[in-house]
Amino acid sequence: MSRIEKAMEKAAFLRRQGDDSAARPRGVDVPQPAAPVASPSPATQEFRAPVSPRYGTLAPDSPYLVSLKDPHCPAAEEFRKLKSVLVKMTTGESFRNSILVTSSVPGEGKSLTAINLAVSLAQELDHTVLLVDADLRRPSVHRYFNVEQGAGLAEILAGEVEIAETIIPTGIGKLSIIRAGRSIDNPAELFGSQRSRGVLAELKNRYPDRYIILDSSPVLSFAEARTLAGQVDGVLFVVMERLASQTNVREALDALKSSPLLGIVYNAATVDETDGRYAYYRESGARRKDSPPVAP
Repeated sequence: MSRIEKAMEKAAFLRRQGDDSAARPRGVDVPQPAAPVASPSPATQEFRAPVSPRYGTLAPDSPYLVSLKDPHCPAAEEFRKLKSVLVKMTTGESFRNSILVTSSVPGEGKSLTAINLAVSLAQELDHTVLLVDADLRRPSVHRYFNVEQGAGLAEILAGEVEIAETIIPTGIGKLSIIRAGRSIDNPAELFGSQRSRGVLAELKNRYPDRYIILDSSPVLSFAEARTLAGQVDGVLFVVMERLASQTNVREALDALKSSPLLGIVYNAATVDETDGRYAYYRESGARRKDSPPVAP
């Protein structure tokens, strides 16, 4: 057998083996099939809450943030009910996403209501949530989230910083916060300005799926809550059991009568510990924590 015949036989053999490199003319590159594009792994598809470059994931430690610290307690369940009702009331032909939380007098739990509601909404992942501390006289949102006070709503309204500079992503669901900022002597005048309306409109319209929850001062103590109430899509009014008098509540609601009142949150109501519904929730929550893995 000649060398040519041997070479041709070898090439034929290699082709049958699926390797045609021996038969390929030298200097000719055969296009190779593109490597398959790796599909994102389940881990990379999971939602990762945005965190602050400066503060990382915020770590609230207050036991009163029940939506975060004790999600199976009766109060947390009530906040989930409140969230469900609120979503139904505000998502229609137009998304009424700017909500003011206030009360008649101080100490009725409006800030905790605003925070727990915001956390509950943000954990659902259907909406982004921006919690704004609009109580410039007695701010508290930064304390509950364990961050120092810094540039916030006061500086935005004064035209000293841009909104984006003040937003802190918490790492808790899709929740971000804006702190109150420095102390202001005349918040009512600030909130009554055209700039305030422009800022609120920008917050409201920047993201189409975002709730804006504003924690404001009490209605009867100061004028700014009434001013803000006329600029938002809805007002949640908090009443603490055994604290606000009927006269307080009537006067405050009368002051808000020209504003869109969404409803009243009755706070710190006495809970019957023997209520079977809540016993079920607590038992269910404990079982989920303690149960061994279930075999597939």
